[in-house]
Amino acid sequence: QVQLVESGGGLVQSGGSLRLSCTASGSIFSIRSWAWYRQAPGKQRELAARISYGGVTNYADAVKGRFTISRDIAKNTVYLQMNSLKPDDTGVYYCNAVGPLVDYWGQGTQVTVSS
Repeated sequence: QVQLVESGGGLVQSGGSLRLSCTASGSIFSIRSWAWYRQAPGKQRELAARISYGGVTNYADAVKGRFTISRDIAKNTVYLQMNSLKPDDTGVYYCNAVGPLVDYWGQGTQVTVSS
């Protein structure tokens, strides 16, 4: 089992920045990749950014050049640095960890970008 706890969400003005953190505990040695998903009101959950076990990153087109996913292995933490935020970035952001058999999810953290 893997437990994920997100933090760092909040209210920010358009153009501002936030950094989300996801700290993992449990059987983290089994994790193959980490990701941040987001879900806007009334919309489906979508991938924002992913980082593989080997450190390869990929991003949704909507966040490329503005968001950066990174990890601190020693701290068992994955980050999402979000710059130049837009109102369309508003939503609940979820940390995701892909294991050999199942995906793990955090409880989500709210990000609200005001215009």
